[in-house]
Amino acid sequence: PYYTQKHLDYRAVVRKFVAENVRSDALECEESGAQPSKELVKKLGAEGYLAARLGPGKHLKGVQLPGGVLPEEYDYFYEQITHEEFARLGCRGYLDGVGGGLVIGLPPVFNFGSPKIKEKVLPPVLRGEKYICLAISEAFAGSDVASIKTTAKKTPDGKFFIVNGTKKWITGGMFADYFSTAVRTDGGITMLLIERSPGLRTKPIKTSYSSAAGTAYVIFENVKVPIENILGKENQGFSVIMSNFNHERWAMCVGINTGTRLIIEECFKWAKQRKVFGKGLIEQPVVRQKLASMVALNEAVTQWIDHVTYQMNYMTYAEQAQHLAGPLALLKFQCTRTATHVADEAVQIFGGRGITKTGMGRNIEMFQRTFKFDSILGGSEEILADLGIKQAMKSFPKGAKL
Repeated sequence: PYYTQKHLDYRAVVRKFVAENVRSDALECEESGAQPSKELVKKLGAEGYLAARLGPGKHLKGVQLPGGVLPEEYDYFYEQITHEEFARLGCRGYLDGVGGGLVIGLPPVFNFGSPKIKEKVLPPVLRGEKYICLAISEAFAGSDVASIKTTAKKTPDGKFFIVNGTKKWITGGMFADYFSTAVRTDGGITMLLIERSPGLRTKPIKTSYSSAAGTAYVIFENVKVPIENILGKENQGFSVIMSNFNHERWAMCVGINTGTRLIIEECFKWAKQRKVFGKGLIEQPVVRQKLASMVALNEAVTQWIDHVTYQMNYMTYAEQAQHLAGPLALLKFQCTRTATHVADEAVQIFGGRGITKTGMGRNIEMFQRTFKFDSILGGSEEILADLGIKQAMKSFPKGAKL
């Protein structure tokens, strides 16, 4: 009931585009670790896919969206479809490199940047000519954002900040021209837009997924940043940081759930064609039991995502912050718990092929090696499970008891 014919037509357009324009680059770069094609990223910008990954909003004004969808009719179900169709590539590192930094790094700019900053940054980033990332995590502070140590000190004339410190595991940092960065100022935490400039260096971090993601260790050594580059208000950066978490976590849920669904599909195909002990693998009761548990978990999460997306369409931003922070935290927790179960069972169904990087088990091997990123990024499972219950307790009736 959630999807109109226009949504279905849009999905067909996106799926065709990804198959014809993105798949070959994705497979090549995921394997080699090379940066996604710059020309392709520009094409994604020109065709409206970069803007589409950011959801509904003022940033869509004047954008030619895929399938002829008008900016004013573009809702969160269109965005969900966009994330799903790209996630079907099964190239987790590549997907982060081709736009992951933009999805989490650009919203602080268009929501909290000055008109001058937005005019400078938004057009080239949305065209795919410039790259942006979100720089919050440090070796000293992951989910514990309040413990960041990167500092920004004002110059005597009050016109600049001098930034010193490091950031770690920054998605897209190797390619970024702009860094939406959390820093510690004299009165608290402040968000700054920092342009790649003298004193800013990036080093690659090799992780479980492809280096195509551009994961970086970022070093700030006396980097000079204009005071006008504050995103939001000085010393009130925590609210800026928190502002995009709901959308970020929702997008991650859509991506990991689609990846999980792809793996289940692969398992069905393999179980139908594989012969063991003189009969099809699908005829083994233990295999059908594995498939049943995988499908049941995935279907439940899929319906939950659709339900949340529907709520997002009919809630203001403030209402989403109030009512969806807890459910989204628990949704992401359940998505990654489901992915953990599916990854494990899929390897058992595929056997040796499930731990082989090439051949029929390629997608299984990649998934079991990379799904844990979503268990950590955007808030670890433990943090989000706790957050979900804390949010629920805020509206729990006082004095309620058996």
